[in-house]
Amino acid sequence: MNFQVTVLKILVSYPDGFAVMEDLKRDMAILATSGRDWADRTRRLAARVPDLDIFSQGLVERESGGWKITAKGRAVLEVMEARPAISESAVMPLVEEAAAPIPVPASVSPLRPPADPAKRRRERRRRRREGRARTRANAS
Repeated sequence: MNFQVTVLKILVSYPDGFAVMEDLKRDMAILATSGRDWADRTRRLAARVPDLDIFSQGLVERESGGWKITAKGRAVLEVMEARPAISESAVMPLVEEAAAPIPVPASVSPLRPPADPAKRRRERRRRRREGRARTRANAS
C-alpha cells in the first residue's frame, strides 16, 4: 500500500479536505487491512506520479492536529486517477508539470460505438441459458 496516495485519497473524502490524526490513523488501518485490491490500486496510482512527496511538493499541509489536502493536491490526485490515454503502463508527468494539459496522440482511437442492443440481449439470454444448464448439471 502506498502511504502517500492513501493519505491523499483519505483527505479528499473529508469535508474541506481536513482530517484530524485520529481519523487518518483509523482510515489508514481500515484500508491497510482491506485486502490486496487497495494495495494494487494505490501502487498503480503512485506509478503515474513517480516522484510523489506530499509534503515537500505542497500537496498536503499540517494544520492544528491534522492534515489538509491543498488545491494542488486535489489536482495531482485527479491526474493520477484520470484514465490513461495511451496505456495503463504510461507514466504521467512529474507533479510540477501536472497542471499542464497532457497531449493526446493522434493514433489513439476514439471510444467504440455502442453495441447493437438486440445483439446484447441475445448474448445475455445465451449466457443465462448456459448458466442454467451448468447449474442443472452440477445439481445432479
